Amino acid sequence: MARLARIAPELPAANLPGALAFYEQLGFHTVSQLPGRDYAIVERDGVAIHLFKQGPRPASPVGVHIFTPNLAELYEELTERGVRFAQGIERKPWGTRDFRIRDEFGNELKFTEPQPEDD
Repeated sequence: MARLARIAPELPAANLPGALAFYEQLGFHTVSQLPGRDYAIVERDGVAIHLFKQGPRPASPVGVHIFTPNLAELYEELTERGVRFAQGIERKPWGTRDFRIRDEFGNELKFTEPQPEDD
């Protein structure tokens, strides 16, 4: 069976330079930007997010789960970077823990710690 390797969601941004600054505050680095400055890619630890400048019609915001085994450590790092959280660390009814951040365009990043395996 064919294997999937990565996923790179595309998130709308009305202001691409502002979006790049926001994601850089989260520890992402800009790895590519098209000459027209209407499309860019940021990455951190092998996680890529593609950002596109939305056109005259607003695009719907997107929600993305980004999994990490180091949730509390990441939360502390982002707190020190001055990030504002939409939700602090919470355990969800389905067993995982996460915290959430929204960018200024309504996209929600859900940093999620996988549920421990049952022993």
